[in-house]
Amino acid sequence: METIKLELDEKKHGAFNLYVDGKKLGEMVISIKDDVLTVYHTGVEPEAEGKGYAKRLLEEMVPYVREHKMMVKALCPYVHAQFTRHPDEYQDIWKK
Repeated sequence: METIKLELDEKKHGAFNLYVDGKKLGEMVISIKDDVLTVYHTGVEPEAEGKGYAKRLLEEMVPYVREHKMMVKALCPYVHAQFTRHPDEYQDIWKK
């Protein structure tokens, strides 16, 4: 069973963390300042690669951003690539 949790510190730095059976297997490292969510890195443990977990993290982050009326600064190569490949899907939240 996979679970994704947004875990932030008091400065609003943290990650969307992906857990499978209680073990952390993926993360999307972010920070939030005002109405901008910056994504720095998306990573998945080697044993969990190829299972679509990076996409699941993206699918968790996007509705969160829309719900909180934020924009995304995509410094992470994975997120930037997805935004570039599918601009129509993300144009409303992409801070270029």
